[in-house]
Amino acid sequence: MRIFLLISFFILLRNGAYPQASTIYQRGLSAEENLKAITALGPYNPGGIGFDNRYEGVKGSPRMLDTLLPSFLRLNGQDYYIDLKSDIDLVNNALIYMNPASKKLLTVPIDFISELVIKKDGKELLFLTTYGKAFEKEIKPQRFYQVLYSGQYQFIKVPVKIFVQADYKGAYSTDRRYDEYQSKDRYYLIGSDGIFHQIQLNKKSVSKLYPDKKDLVDKSENEESFPGKEEMIISILSKF
Repeated sequence: MRIFLLISFFILLRNGAYPQASTIYQRGLSAEENLKAITALGPYNPGGIGFDNRYEGVKGSPRMLDTLLPSFLRLNGQDYYIDLKSDIDLVNNALIYMNPASKKLLTVPIDFISELVIKKDGKELLFLTTYGKAFEKEIKPQRFYQVLYSGQYQFIKVPVKIFVQADYKGAYSTDRRYDEYQSKDRYYLIGSDGIFHQIQLNKKSVSKLYPDKKDLVDKSENEESFPGKEEMIISILSKF
């Protein structure tokens, strides 16, 4: 019995001592050396695990309004309007609406839409699609556009958002630490040729498209007289 106990004791002692001889803490660096090694590591060094906390997330959204507003939708081939709450996804070119029963957000591709009216701040915003319309430079894929001024001198806005990626890595980065959805709205006036021409929101651009109206444009109020540049262009067109 004693012999058995002695043999068991030596086996336990041997097994318990082996891990201590090879443990990472005993074979590791000293405190001073460890501090130097950590300081030398960068977030991109192979073999070192670093966490790049410079990224600041995403700013903005692909949606036009960032909220659902009362709307009236007419689909292609229909002569009636559907009452719903909606918004426009300007990146994927689709209508976003809430299912009144399930409360889930759903989408309608732009290809199915003929007309959309969104009620905002007491006004009705009319949206059509660029499909079948003549533009100085063809718009692909088709997009929604808002009618700002109708009639002979039609004035429209094509709301656009683009996704700009973060750029903070590499020697020649812009140190842009966030992704962002940026608005890049485009404005158009219809010319005497029946084609929509892109313009800048200033008097010079309007005069260039309608040279016979230059005197009326020049005599119109200064930009500072209006709450925004869109209103200035609408005021000028209303005098033609």
